[in-house]
Amino acid sequence: MFKLFKKKPREYSKIENHIFGIITELLKVGSTDINCDELGGKYYLSNEEQHFKVTILGHDNVIRLTNTRDSVAEKYDKIFVEDVLKAVKEEKHRRMEVVYDSITNSIEKMAERLHNTLIESNSVVDSNEQENQIVRRLETKHIKNKKVNY
Repeated sequence: MFKLFKKKPREYSKIENHIFGIITELLKVGSTDINCDELGGKYYLSNEEQHFKVTILGHDNVIRLTNTRDSVAEKYDKIFVEDVLKAVKEEKHRRMEVVYDSITNSIEKMAERLHNTLIESNSVVDSNEQENQIVRRLETKHIKNKKVNY
């Protein structure tokens, strides 16, 4: 009875499968740049090493594939383009998390070094103050023991 409500997995055409595979392989390569204009619904993938670019126009459901010799733009099914955009956004988010974690770790290490430096400088200042106090005590003791002639 509940099988009627179960959503069937989306099956792509042969071309859609091929394009989705190309895009996911590009996303796996770290040298692929991901740029986006979320308000305009435009997403750009660029891999200069492989001379390959992908432009996804989310509002128009158009995907353009470009290499050194050819450029092909086609309009695709809205659900397919949404799935492609979802993969691109997930990879962009994952990369941002990696950068965020790296920056956070750097800041934490810097704060720890600063803290240790402050502790060391405070201990040096404390020892200098103790030495100064000892010198002052010695000076005052020496003066008290001297008799002054009038």
